[in-house]
Formats: sequence, C-alpha cells, structure tokens
Amino acid sequence: MKTSIATVSISGNLREKLEAIAAAGYDGIEIFEQDFIAFDGSPRDVGNMVRDYGLDITLFQPFRDFEGLPQPMRAKAFDRAERKFDLMQELGTDLMLICSSCHASSLGGIDRAAADFNALGDIAKDRGIRVGYEALAWGKHINDHRDAWEIVRRADHSNVGLILDSFHTLARKIEPSTLRSIPGDKIFFVQLADAPLIEMDLLYWSRHFRNMPGEGDLNVQGFMQAVMATGYSGPVSLEIFNDQFRGGSSKLVAVDGYRSLISLMDDVRRAEPEISLDLPEFPRRSETSGLSFVEFASRGEEAQRLGNYLESMGFSKIGKHKNKAADLYQQGGIRIVLNQETSGHAATQWNARGTTVCDIGIEVSSARDTLERAAYLGNSSFKQPQEKDELDIPAVRGLSGSVIHFVGNENGMDRLWETEFSQTADQKGFGLRNIDHLAQTMSYDDMLSWSLFYTSLFEMKKSPMVDVFDPDGLVRSQVVETADGSLRVTLNGADTHRTLAGSFLAESFGASVQHLALACNDIFSTLEKMIEHGFETLPMPSNYYDDLGARFDLPAGLLEKMKRANVLYDQDDGGTFFQCYSKEFTGGLFFEIVQRVGNYQGYGAPNAPFRIAAQKRIKSIKGMPKL
Repeated sequence: MKTSIATVSISGNLREKLEAIAAAGYDGIEIFEQDFIAFDGSPRDVGNMVRDYGLDITLFQPFRDFEGLPQPMRAKAFDRAERKFDLMQELGTDLMLICSSCHASSLGGIDRAAADFNALGDIAKDRGIRVGYEALAWGKHINDHRDAWEIVRRADHSNVGLILDSFHTLARKIEPSTLRSIPGDKIFFVQLADAPLIEMDLLYWSRHFRNMPGEGDLNVQGFMQAVMATGYSGPVSLEIFNDQFRGGSSKLVAVDGYRSLISLMDDVRRAEPEISLDLPEFPRRSETSGLSFVEFASRGEEAQRLGNYLESMGFSKIGKHKNKAADLYQQGGIRIVLNQETSGHAATQWNARGTTVCDIGIEVSSARDTLERAAYLGNSSFKQPQEKDELDIPAVRGLSGSVIHFVGNENGMDRLWETEFSQTADQKGFGLRNIDHLAQTMSYDDMLSWSLFYTSLFEMKKSPMVDVFDPDGLVRSQVVETADGSLRVTLNGADTHRTLAGSFLAESFGASVQHLALACNDIFSTLEKMIEHGFETLPMPSNYYDDLGARFDLPAGLLEKMKRANVLYDQDDGGTFFQCYSKEFTGGLFFEIVQRVGNYQGYGAPNAPFRIAAQKRIKSIKGMPKL
C-alpha cells in the first residue's frame, strides 16, 4: 500500500513539509500548485528535491473549471491543461487532478463533459500523462461521484480515470456502497479526510474543518472498504484542509496523519479479510482493563504534603521501591506511586514542572503486542536503565513528555508490585474503589492528536466534543473510553491561559494530568471518613443547591446531605451521579470523588462551570493582598 499526503495539509515552506512527510514514513506527496509557485526554484528542482527525500509526486493538483465550457473558453481550458502538462513533465509526475467545474459559464450535460475528457485524454496520452476527474461536493453540475464516474465511463479513454475523495462523498451523505460497482482500474487515486458533523456550507466545512481519519465523525472506514472492494491498488492519500493543522507543528500533523492511515487500513483489512492489502501484519487494538497505576514526580516538602493528602483520603503507604526513592500508596484497586528520585525521568519531570503526574500504567491483555502496535503507528518507545529486581515493562512517550507503561501478564508483570516493592504496611481505606477517570489537560491544538493516540492504540471510542464554559473563556472537552468503562480519559483543550485549564498548563509548563476522579460505592460515608482525617472539599455556593432543588425531584434530606459535604449532582436516562472535588493541593492538581448509581454514562458536565467558578474563587482569595 502506497501512502501519500497533500502538501496543503501541513504547515511550513515546501522543504519543511517534505522533511516532515518523509520523516513520518510516507511514500509520496500530492503537490499543490501553490506550494510549487511559492518555491524559489524550477519545476525540475522541485521534482529532484522531492525525490531526494525518498518521496514520489503521486498527484499534481488542482486543475479547476475544465469541462463543459462554451467557446472560446473551452479552447482556453485545453491550452491551460497543456501548459500544466509541461509543468508536470518537468516535475516528474504523471497524474493530474481535475475537479468538477464551479464556473458560472459551465454548461451541464454528461455527454458534453465526457467528450471534453475524451479529447483531453488523447492529448494526455501523447504526453505520457493521466488525468483524474473528481466530483466536488459543491460542483455546479457534478457533485456526486456516481455522475463523475458516468462521465469517465462515457469518455472511455485509457488515460482518463476517476479520483475519489471521502469528504466529497460522505459530506453529501452518499452511501459508500455505491462505489463497489466501479472497476478498480478506473479509479486513479483516492483521497481521505474525516470531519466533525457540523451543519454548515459544504465549501466552508471542507476548507476549514477536515481532519484525519478517525478524528471526526464520518464513515471513512466504510468508504475505504468499498473502495478496496473494487480491486483498487493505487495510493491512499490524505487531503486535509484544517486551520488548526496549518498553524501547528508540521512534524506532529504528519505523524498523526500516517498513524491514522495505517490504523484505518488495518481496520479495513480486519473488516474485509478477502481484501488484499500490501500492509505488514501487526497486532490489533489492545484490550485494556483500566489503569494499573498513576505515578507522581515530587520532592521534599511537596512530596510530604502529597503523601499526607493521600493518607487523608484513606490511602495506605503499603510499599517502598527496592532501588528507588519511590513509595506505593494503595486503596482498593487504586495504586499511586510517589517518586522522589533525583535522576531519571521522574526527576526530569519534577525539575520542569514541579509536582506532576509523570507516568501512568495501563493494564493490557498483552504488553508486547501493545508496544508492537504502537511502533507500527509511529509512537516513540521509552526506556530507562534497569536495575536488579526491576521488570522490563514496555512503554511509550505520552502527553507533554509523560510516559505510558503497558502492564500485561507476561514476563512476570503479574507480580510487578511484589517484585519491585517491599511491603511496609497493610492496606486500609475509606471506601475508594478504583479510578473512575483520568482528566488530561492540553492545548486545544493537541486534542485531536491525543484522541487519535488512544483510539488507534486501544479498544476505545470517543464521545462528541462538548464546550465547557469557564468564567474567562471556553474549554473543549472530549471523552475516550472503553465499552465497559474500565478506562476513561477526559481530554480538555484550552485556548487561553485565562481559563482554569489554561492557567494549569501555563503554571505547570505543560503538565498533562490535572485531576484524578476516584470512584466509591457510598460517597457520603467515604467523604465523612476523609473529612475526619483532614480532607478539605471544594466549597460550593448555596445558590447551586437552590437551583438543584428546583431542577430535580430529590428525596427528602438528600439536598441537605449534599450541601453539607459540597457534593454535586447530575442524572441521565441511565442513572444518577454524585461528585465532590478537593481543593487544589499543589501545582493546580486536585482530586474528584464520584459515585455512579445505575447506568449513568456522563461525567457531571453540567456542573463543570460551577466547579470551575468555585476553584477560581479560592485562587482569587489566595491571591488577594493581606490588609
């Protein structure tokens, strides 16, 4: 399978784009005319530079407003096409994309367009060039791949074929199965793009909101299954118009794109085993049963405060690492490692960010297979020197320099805690059971990347993106989770440092995990014990509970219980949800205590603005000068 990406998809000048594309592992590029025109060099120079990076020019585009024009405009269109053929021969590429006409003077008619393409095919054949016709979703007369195919079919020329773009088909809600009847050898090129479902003008949607396959809501997999069922064997390419990508890191976007292509085609292969794909065999997405551990990097007085904080929540310090300055705290199935090392990864994270979550461990069915899949998807592995009594636990680099370990049952990992830690005490606890979810904060520009990271590597699905209102701005939030809820991660994207999430990023120099939500069976009993041991809950205003009583028909006495313990409430069709937040304890970090009743599926999103306002109120009071 030959992979490709359009140069318009990423930021930078042409040389910077080529460097990022080659480093990510692509085979070729679609070269956009604008990139070529802006380059200070001849077409031959550009072609040689592309090939010096080990890439092919898989497609030259776009050529607009060709078919169906009246004279003398028709003659001028053919003249323009021949000039582009000259350019293509200098570049060293043989395929040009012609998109369906949007010209005001363009005339309709399948036969008229087919005759134009038949005549152009003769000229192209003499030059050793092929032309591909693509139906733009907003084309004046042709906006459906079925009509574009009929024009190509009637043109009946060996050098004229069809170019398909998933966005143009799926944005118009055309059933992908209609592609299966097209002969694969008449499909010259396939472009892929996903997009969030937004009701807006098709052209504006396409030009600003496309994203990588798997990052949006379109059925790109169904589209590609239909394409491959035709016997198509040409390049699979990304054509992404996205303001965020064009202003972001070219290297990161290129890597994400490659990851999305490989993951998508693996899904296609598994969904339709009879399809032959020139793609290496590698493990499927990993099944996970949740978080094995969360590791904090800390030091000195901050570490002491964090340890005391954990104990006020009912955690017991049950183990000490045999080689490192690291302690293991546990309650129920929750393991928290407090690492005070002065060298290695944890020390690096502490030096950069202060007390921070530097590592998480995810329980997987096979750590080896998970690492192998991660490598095929372009994730960077992570290793540190091993000492005696330390296991080789596979890991990759995660968000903002953090690390993610894959904890399986092979190679002694089922006895990880007994092997690496000496037991110092028995576990007690106040009723906390497991980690309900992990909340990661990031720049909004990184959200799509990390959604793709989780959903391409693990058997996880993403929820629709929602807006969370902060008094000083907007935060975008999206959940990735397993079907059984054993692993839930909320991704929170901040645009400005004025929001609580944005200030956390700024003050922690880009730390990832902002809070942990810990689940229990009886939140009031658990909180009572925690408060007795010094745990402080986040104060909520009386207005919140007055409004709650008006919105929900709550049992007698429940509202007062919630008010006394600062417990928040939400419900959906499946059940109810109780949540309570700690005060910030260091560096913007905090904990959440939750109880799910029934089959509640949410995360208390309606309460987020009130929680944020309460947290910012405390921060502002702390920041006020003393009189």
